[in-house]
Amino acid sequence: MEGPTPVSSLLHAATMVTAGVFLVLRCSIIFEYNDNILFLLIMIGSLTALIAGCVAFTVFDVKKVIAYSTTSQLGYMFICNGLSLYNVTFFHLFNHAFFKALLFLSAGALIHVLFDEQDIRKMGLLYNNLPFTYSCFLLGSLAIMGFPFLTGFYSKDLILEFAYSKFIIDSLFVYFLSLTSAIFTASYSIRLLFFVFLPKKYTNTYFIFFKQLDYNKSNCEVTLHMFFSMFILAIASIFFGFLFSELFVGLGNFY
Repeated sequence: MEGPTPVSSLLHAATMVTAGVFLVLRCSIIFEYNDNILFLLIMIGSLTALIAGCVAFTVFDVKKVIAYSTTSQLGYMFICNGLSLYNVTFFHLFNHAFFKALLFLSAGALIHVLFDEQDIRKMGLLYNNLPFTYSCFLLGSLAIMGFPFLTGFYSKDLILEFAYSKFIIDSLFVYFLSLTSAIFTASYSIRLLFFVFLPKKYTNTYFIFFKQLDYNKSNCEVTLHMFFSMFILAIASIFFGFLFSELFVGLGNFY
């Protein structure tokens, strides 16, 4: 988490961190010959999603919260691999790239305005001063929660649905772990929004006053290239799940 935020966005959204999931996808024909390996993938994915969600709920670094949420989403992808739903796994991997990149770039814009401050306990009351960043943060958080008709909903809901309906050993237990992980995802996302943007009882007003004073002097929330990148990812986080759902899952699955 010490690297530049655009680098974190690229690595966590679609390249290095998700390479293991892509490797399982490419080697799926090998894993299909052994049911024990598939069950192991399901259990590892379930525990990863749950534990990473618990950890994300306890940390106070804004980038660490988003990073642990990536680990939690990787758990969902491994669950889907274990269920032999490789097209849905790739669909969630595709969707995850957009809203996770949006969250990291929004965090970068926030850190830039607050002069490299990353502790969410020192933030608050920023929704008026940073309306565009707040909107992008809110949109990315809703997408990763699986809010209806946003990009994350179309793949995350499918994973939970198939985990419930798959006739395998302990499928209900896997569904329970997945659903609990989804609850933790909503919890740490709302917690992050509350600590950073909304007023709270113990807001560090001294910190906020001087940071907003310097911010008002510059009178610039984001630069042009930051705005363009975040705007494109925000549009993708709204529409791409619906537009590409039939390409990945099949015709007529959402009608």
